[in-house]
Amino acid sequence: MKKNYPVKLLTIILFSLVLPGLLKAQDDKSKRPSPPATATGKIGDATITIDYSSPSVKGRKIFGDKLPYGKLWRAGANEATIFQTDKDIIVGGKKLLAGKYSFFATPGENKWTIFFNSETGQWGDKKNGDTNMNPAKTVLSVTVKPKKLDNLKEKLEYSVTNNGIDLQWEYSDVFIRVK
Repeated sequence: MKKNYPVKLLTIILFSLVLPGLLKAQDDKSKRPSPPATATGKIGDATITIDYSSPSVKGRKIFGDKLPYGKLWRAGANEATIFQTDKDIIVGGKKLLAGKYSFFATPGENKWTIFFNSETGQWGDKKNGDTNMNPAKTVLSVTVKPKKLDNLKEKLEYSVTNNGIDLQWEYSDVFIRVK
C-alpha cells in the first residue's frame, strides 16, 4: 500500500493544479464558437446596448431552415440576447421604459416579430431546443419587415444607428425603428 502512496499524492497534486485552469478556460466566453459581442450607440438621448453571442453561418442555410420561419428565436446564441436602454424610448410606435430586457424574435419570410421581455439572465434555449422566453413577461412586441442583403453576412451582427437597431445575418437585414 505504501508504494502507491507517492503516486496517489502526485496525482492529487497534479489534478489540483490543472483543474482550476480547466475551469477558468470554461469561463472564457471569447473562446466559444459563437463569441460574445456588444453593439452600443445613442438614439436621441438614450444610450442603447445590445449584448449577444454572434453565431456564424458556416455554410448552412439559417433562416427558413436551421431557424425555421414562425419559430421563436433567442436572437443570438448561448444566453438570451440582452437589450438595455437608459431612457424611455419608442420602438415601432410603442413606448418601452428604460431598463434591461431579453430580446427575442420570430423570423418570417415577409415579417418578423420582435419581443422585449422583462426576464433576463436566462440561457437562450431550453434542453429540448425550445426558446427560453416566458411569454407572460413580454412587455412589448413589434412587427417589422425584413430586407434581403445582396451579400452574405457570415456572423450575426447588431448595430445601433441614430434611428434604430439593425440586425444582419446570412442574407437578412432586420431594421427596428426606435425614437
